[in-house]
Amino acid sequence: MTTTALLVRRFLADYTRNGPNLVLLAVIPVVFVVVAAPPMADAARLLGGTGGGPAVETVTAGWAAAFLSAVAMYFQISTARTTDRRLALAGLARLRLATARLTAGAVLALMATLVAVLALTARGPVDDPWRVATGTVMFAVVYLGLGAVVGALVPNAVNGTVILMFIWILDAFFGPTLSGSESAVLRLLPTHFISLWTVALPSGHGGPEELAVSLGWVITALALALWVIASTTTTGRTRRASRTGRVGQLLTSLRMGWHDWRRTPVLWLLLAIVPAVFILLSDAVTPHGHTPVVLREAGAKITSMVDPVEMHGGTMAPVAIASLAALVGVFVVLDARAADRRLALAGQRPSVLLATRLTMVLTAAAIATAVSLAVTATVFDARNWGVYIGGVALLAVTYALIGVVLGPVFGRVSGTFMAFLIPFLDLGIGQSPMLRGEPASWAHWLPGYGGTRVMIDGALTSGFDEAASLTLGLGWIAVLLLTATVLLRSIAGTPLPKPSRRAHPAHA
Repeated sequence: MTTTALLVRRFLADYTRNGPNLVLLAVIPVVFVVVAAPPMADAARLLGGTGGGPAVETVTAGWAAAFLSAVAMYFQISTARTTDRRLALAGLARLRLATARLTAGAVLALMATLVAVLALTARGPVDDPWRVATGTVMFAVVYLGLGAVVGALVPNAVNGTVILMFIWILDAFFGPTLSGSESAVLRLLPTHFISLWTVALPSGHGGPEELAVSLGWVITALALALWVIASTTTTGRTRRASRTGRVGQLLTSLRMGWHDWRRTPVLWLLLAIVPAVFILLSDAVTPHGHTPVVLREAGAKITSMVDPVEMHGGTMAPVAIASLAALVGVFVVLDARAADRRLALAGQRPSVLLATRLTMVLTAAAIATAVSLAVTATVFDARNWGVYIGGVALLAVTYALIGVVLGPVFGRVSGTFMAFLIPFLDLGIGQSPMLRGEPASWAHWLPGYGGTRVMIDGALTSGFDEAASLTLGLGWIAVLLLTATVLLRSIAGTPLPKPSRRAHPAHA
């Protein structure tokens, strides 16, 4: 067995060591293709996407493969810096190491592609299966390269995953099959031409054929990833990074957490930029029309016809906020896991550790919420701003706590998948008034139902008639807070693990 093949085998073994990683690699494409595709097709018809609903249902396979490939490749690179430097110091050629990393990522990408295409064909007949399969592979390979580049350049997990999520959301939600926008800027999105080629639709933009441009993206993404990984695998050394009362411990912990966040200014920019861009683009690409929305007035249900332009920006804000809050929750807990165990051994009170982590997570969620509301106010006028803000804040706190719970249960890679998948299915599909006038019965059981109903009540009515929904949302927060408390206390009380040659932090 060659050195490269042996490295690929070990890298894949590291990924599959955490069971949920492999399970979600199979489950997420099925969820996208089977569950999310029909509502997304309805959205494409409303927004004037190229090819209508069938085109979107086809490219959901590509979106799923792209998202999985990007996240898996990101953690293949970002959390293996120390290991890769040691291998380079031992004499392994950097180009060979980069090739092995990309090959391991390609195997995972092909697995995700296979599951997505099989789910697509199982759902119904596909007009041109070979074209669809090839297009899905191109989706996966382009995002494989993007994940590798971001992993090599942005080692901080929160920053890196948010950047990838930002690129993916722009690409999927504002691409040609979902959005009817003809803006020339949107043609620069990574899979714009791949989407058009996959569903066999001419772009109408002139110039090179869609396949040529698509292959150009594939080759560029792989070449750039290979070069960035090889050039950033340096052999330099990495840097290593009085109060005893309860209040003193808490203040000291918060101060140290603040100092740590000051070293990652990109996080603060992303917390502001991602929701702002998402809201403004949602408002810009939405065409005028009429869609029914079920509201509650004076205790009775009514159906009101609303222009999508007048509500899309306001109702899409919570999706971006929830995903960001959940991702921050996942990584604040996981990044501080070893430190919290040491602090507990040194006498730090578990209640102080819990309060510190929750404060940091909720602060990040509050920043994203404040920026989102400020931007929303420029494109949307809520009928009752107090109720609307309360509903958005309820969703932000709910998903921040969900992230805190997901981290210890699923680990980094699977936790990232879940932190995106849950708010996407809940707020983006199940609760969205753009897709259906009233949430389906299954959506009532999801954590975002209560907060969304409060938000919509404030957005489109002048009174407040969703007291039951508010109570339900607060109940979810209470349950999640209790669960987070139990998990964080168990982390603080768990002995520090002994160093292991086989363990790899990338997939913990």
